[in-house]
Amino acid sequence: MRTHKIATLALAVSAAFSSSVLAQEAATTEKKEASLEQITVTAQKRTQSIQEVPISVATLSGEKFESLFSGGEDILALAVRVPGLYAESSNGRVAPRFYIRGLGNTDFDLAASQPVSIIMDEVVMENVVLKSFPLFDVQQVEVLRGPQGTLFGRNTTAGIIKFDTVKPTQDLEGYAKAGFGSYGTMNFEGAISGGLTDELSARLSLLSQERDDYIDNAFTGENDAIGGYDEKAYRLQLLWEPSADFSALLNVHGRELEGTASIFRANVFDKGSNELNANYDRETVYYDGDLQGDGIDNNPQEYDGFGASLKLEYDMDEVTFTSISALETADGSSLGDVDGGFNLADGTSGPGFIPFSAVTQDNLDDLEQYTQEFRLSSNSRDALNWQVGAFYYDASFNVTSIDGYFGATTVFHDNQTWAVFGQTSYQVNEKLNVTGGIRYTHDSKSLVVGDQNVDGFALVTGDALIQDYDDIDVDDGQTSFELSANYRVTDDMSLFARYANGFRAQTIQGRDVAFEGAPSVADAETINSFEVGIKSDLFDDSLRLNAAAFYYTVDDMQFSAIGGGNNFTALVNADKGEAYGFEVDAQWLATDELTFTAGYSYNHTEIKDDTLTVSPCGTNPVFGSTGNCTVTDPRPDGFVASIDGNPFPQAPESIFNFTARYTIPMGDDGEFFVFTDWAFQGETNIFLYEAVEFTTEDNFEGGLRIGYENFAHNYTVALFGRNITDEDNVKGAIDFNNLTGIVNEPRVWGVEFKYTYY
Repeated sequence: MRTHKIATLALAVSAAFSSSVLAQEAATTEKKEASLEQITVTAQKRTQSIQEVPISVATLSGEKFESLFSGGEDILALAVRVPGLYAESSNGRVAPRFYIRGLGNTDFDLAASQPVSIIMDEVVMENVVLKSFPLFDVQQVEVLRGPQGTLFGRNTTAGIIKFDTVKPTQDLEGYAKAGFGSYGTMNFEGAISGGLTDELSARLSLLSQERDDYIDNAFTGENDAIGGYDEKAYRLQLLWEPSADFSALLNVHGRELEGTASIFRANVFDKGSNELNANYDRETVYYDGDLQGDGIDNNPQEYDGFGASLKLEYDMDEVTFTSISALETADGSSLGDVDGGFNLADGTSGPGFIPFSAVTQDNLDDLEQYTQEFRLSSNSRDALNWQVGAFYYDASFNVTSIDGYFGATTVFHDNQTWAVFGQTSYQVNEKLNVTGGIRYTHDSKSLVVGDQNVDGFALVTGDALIQDYDDIDVDDGQTSFELSANYRVTDDMSLFARYANGFRAQTIQGRDVAFEGAPSVADAETINSFEVGIKSDLFDDSLRLNAAAFYYTVDDMQFSAIGGGNNFTALVNADKGEAYGFEVDAQWLATDELTFTAGYSYNHTEIKDDTLTVSPCGTNPVFGSTGNCTVTDPRPDGFVASIDGNPFPQAPESIFNFTARYTIPMGDDGEFFVFTDWAFQGETNIFLYEAVEFTTEDNFEGGLRIGYENFAHNYTVALFGRNITDEDNVKGAIDFNNLTGIVNEPRVWGVEFKYTYY
């Protein structure tokens, strides 16, 4: 709870200080020339001021966004950088898992659904691998908190993260950026944009991120065996504008990733403690994983992706027609020495006791996602604005799970969705605007179990049988709706209230088939969310203060019960989930040279189901094992744990983030700047059950940029640092055969040069 108190105190002091100082300045000086920039968003699929949208929205752009990725970070760098937003992964740089207001999904399967939707250039990235597409040449990130089912469809019950990249221009412009840092980190990024003809413009954006292996495998004696990556990505956009009322935007993009999957570290907790112990060494592991029998694997990861979209817009006077067609594909694999250590035939293991080896590989093959959206929207200045549309989604892929003991199993997934929707907004008077929306969605999924290549040893021991499973088909149709109001108290302050209903579609989990478990199915979950908020630009537009309070319930809440003695991944439905809290976003232009931003969120989540139990940390009734961790939940039969009343997994109770930028003019055409950013994560329960070892608190990370910017020649040179205090923060765990942990990225120092041309 220390983070909660520190963050609350910091905000209170900051607010009090800000009010006092600015009130005095307003009373004794003329109106300041400098003011905060006006931010526009497309949270409702039309351009609006962020202060007018009746939704809790936060944005990231410019230096604040670029600083997060200066050390070669992937999309997980967004975690805790926006109040209410968290992210983690046990799949390295692919398959991130997002949480907003505590609502997310801890399932690591490549077919897992999430209640946080990722939208890139107006295209939904549904599969967890697609969500990890590298971020570069981004214009703005919008984090929409709360259900967004009316305009963005199912699986948005927590909210959406919306990325909009920089679009082509007729004028020649672009940039080139190069960064070099610790561990052989090299980052190159650039873009060039301009007109090819009077009607056709283009923008080419490129990214290269590399890091050397820096972690030693002490089991094999190999130095620098693991931990690096090599990521390449591109985006080509062509914008055709033959007339003032028609445009066509083609977006073609792709990626190639080779590197290391997640780093699992065996027995880095002592039983009864969540502190990292002497077994933990950031730059050392003890891996014996040899899945193919051709040598130690060292957790390799490799993925390729390709996508294309075509957006057509036709302005028909007072109505605009929009069509967005998109195709996304991906293939790849990740291997993990999941036990995090070694286990030899003579019974020797380490670090600590590891009862058996666990090495698994998941291959994603032939992922194809096709989406089509049609939309008609009004574009007049009348009091009534509206939009109607239709959406279609079709995806298919197969996942092969390979285990060194049981062998390989392939499952085939198919998912089709169609929806129709509408939203209208009415300006009742000069102060009051009301918005309502409705969407009907039909979603169908199927799973087919393919060939099972069961390993001979598992057959000999009697632990494995080739099983025949029936195909699984599920479908459901649901209506989502919302009602909101925005009341402008003054020109600089507005109040809003919003009720939203949405659903996460039914889910099929097939990974357990590879480990002699049956597939599992979870019914659709439904959310009802209420929020009220205030948005304000104060003190001559030098202070922006936005806040929202929320309460929501989720019926038939989907959870992934991961772990137990067999490390199964079973889907379950809880009767209900409940959460309440608030978030605050602030930005203060203290002087022309000094700018602060701060954000805080508090989130209380609770599982409501007095009959739901899970198997914790290696529990195995057959062998009489009650697990290898300190469970604090009631255990009705001495083995399973009751999770009624527990917080949602991976749901930080509090988040606090802070940035400051100070500049010193250097002549008439340059400035020296210092920029720092900090993020704090409060108490977080990693699993469904509560255990001393698997609860984290008071995690924090800081970043720093010190540099010089020349306006006359359009270049910037800077020294940067990420995780500058070199914090060792636990981000996840594997609990089924020892106390395995996953930690954050190490400290990285480097230098960066950027040149911008117009």
